[in-house]
Amino acid sequence: MFRIALFLATNLAILLVLGLVMNLLLPALGVDPSGYGGLLLFAAAFGFGGAFISLAISRWMAKRTTGARVITQPRNNTEAWLMQTVERLTRQAGIPMPEVAIFDSPAPNAFATGASKKSSLVAVSTGLLRHMNQDEVEAVLAHEIAHIANGDMVTLTLIQGVVNTFVIFFARVIAGVIDNATRSSSQSGQGLGGMAYFAIVMVLELVFGILASIIVFWFSRQREFRADAGSAALVGRDKMIAALRRLQQGQESQLDGSMMAFGIQSESRKFSELFLTHPPLEKRIQALQRL
Repeated sequence: MFRIALFLATNLAILLVLGLVMNLLLPALGVDPSGYGGLLLFAAAFGFGGAFISLAISRWMAKRTTGARVITQPRNNTEAWLMQTVERLTRQAGIPMPEVAIFDSPAPNAFATGASKKSSLVAVSTGLLRHMNQDEVEAVLAHEIAHIANGDMVTLTLIQGVVNTFVIFFARVIAGVIDNATRSSSQSGQGLGGMAYFAIVMVLELVFGILASIIVFWFSRQREFRADAGSAALVGRDKMIAALRRLQQGQESQLDGSMMAFGIQSESRKFSELFLTHPPLEKRIQALQRL
C-alpha cells in the first residue's frame, strides 16, 4: 500500500499544481476552456504529465519518505543473503538487478518501485526481517520482483494518466456549466469571475481525483493477485501462502488499522473493498490455492 499511497498522493499534488498552471496557461495561449477539443488535448498533456512526473520521482520519494538505506556493500550476513536472494530471483524473472534497501520500521513491510525495470528499487523493513523466516522473506521478495517484472508501476502510470485527463477535463466542463448558469441568472450578466471559477475547478479536481482513485485501487488489487502468482512461480506456492499466513497471524495480534507487509489494512476497519489497494489476505490465499 505504501508505494500506491505515495504515488497517488504525489500524483494528486502534482495534478493540482498542473491544474493551477493550466488555468494560467490556457488563456495566455488563446485556448478557449469552453472548447472541448482544445481542452481535452491540454487535459491529456497535463494529466499524463502529472502521472509520469510521479513515476519519475517515485524511487527518490520512496527513499526520502522511508529513510531506506541502499545496500551497496553488505555489512552482515543478513544483508549478504538479501542481495544474493534478490540477484537470484531477478535472474529467474529475467530482469536487471534492482537496488536493494532496508528501512527501519517495526511493522513487517516491503515495497518495490521505480520508473522502469532498469531503475527499480526493492526495500524491506527491519520488522519484516525480524518476524519472518528466510523462506517467507524470500516469498515476499519474489512478490516484489514480480511487480517489477510485470511492469506494474508503468501500467499504473498509464491508467493514472487516463484518469487524470478526465478529472481535469470534466472539472473544467462542469465549472464552465456553473459559470454559464450563473451568468444567465445574474442581472449583470456576469459569471463566476476568475477566482471563483478557479476555486470551483480546484475543488472539483480534488473530489473527482479521490473518486477516480477507485479505478486505480481496482487495478492495484488485480496486480496483487498477479504478483502473488509470480512469487509462487519463482519460489513455490507453499512459501507464498506461508508468508500470507504469517501476515494473518500478525493481523490478529495487532491493533485495528495497523499496517502489515504489502500494506494490508485490518479487515475489521475496512468499509468497502472498493477503497482497498490490496485484496483481503484470505482471498489472496484462496487464489494461490486454486493455482
